Amino acid sequence: MGDGATDPATEAFLAHRALLFTVAYEMLGSAADAEDVLQETWLRWAAADPGQVRDQRAYLVRITTRQALNRLRSVKRRREAYVGSWLPEPLLTAPDVAEDAELAESVSMALMLVLETLSPAERAVFVLREVFDVGYGEIAAAVGRSPSAVRQIAHRARRHVEARRPRRSASSQEGRAVLESFRRAIETGDPQVLLEVLAPDVVLMSDGGGVRHAALRPVTGAERVARMFAGGIGRLEGALTAEPVTVNGGAALLVRLDGEVDGVVAVRVEDARITGLYYVRNPWKLSHIASETPLTLR
Repeated sequence: MGDGATDPATEAFLAHRALLFTVAYEMLGSAADAEDVLQETWLRWAAADPGQVRDQRAYLVRITTRQALNRLRSVKRRREAYVGSWLPEPLLTAPDVAEDAELAESVSMALMLVLETLSPAERAVFVLREVFDVGYGEIAAAVGRSPSAVRQIAHRARRHVEARRPRRSASSQEGRAVLESFRRAIETGDPQVLLEVLAPDVVLMSDGGGVRHAALRPVTGAERVARMFAGGIGRLEGALTAEPVTVNGGAALLVRLDGEVDGVVAVRVEDARITGLYYVRNPWKLSHIASETPLTLR
């Protein structure tokens, strides 16, 4: 991307890079795919004449959206053949993400899974309009539709998401307190302690990608989830530790086995109980976690 800070194209791209990454990530649910989209965006941006671009931010968002849409259509086909439950790639996020309630919700595991149920065009329009407040004219240019069509897509996508959107999670302080109890419970493997922090209708989704052991379907109910965690921990050979981290703007645990990253457990907390557990063990989705570099998303 060039090595001089005085290069106008490089400076403009870097100034908006966090935003572009977040747009691509929210559309794709994969940091690896988002990084590929940014590389493709850079190549097209570097070939353009920045002096002829009136609004550089809008231009870069438009390129990123088009590239993400192209990739989204292909990855959707791959995900249909995915082994077990598919979960978004978890991201270690900086404290400023958790402090921005709207941004934190938009990248949360729960809402990202809702976005997976949208069509590619609906997802692009929803992310650009509802998360980043991009104007309908700019969105129309990005997705190749008329402004009136984009308004209709936005209405349809908003209605779809609202019907499936989970309730807003607990405050970060309450979430950390519940997470600490959950951490102690999984480190000891005590099912009774687990039951005390799990909501009766808790849902566990685990993603091993066919590489590591994981439940192939969502597991519902506190007793079933507690038994699964306790049984899995009991079969482990090695020392299990769980470190509190902020993932996708919310409370999570980084799980290590004998010091090596084994997975990430993100949680949803409501009324001082865990209502959602998202356990990512697929090693291909843990590279950004293993780097231990929190990301700023805007």
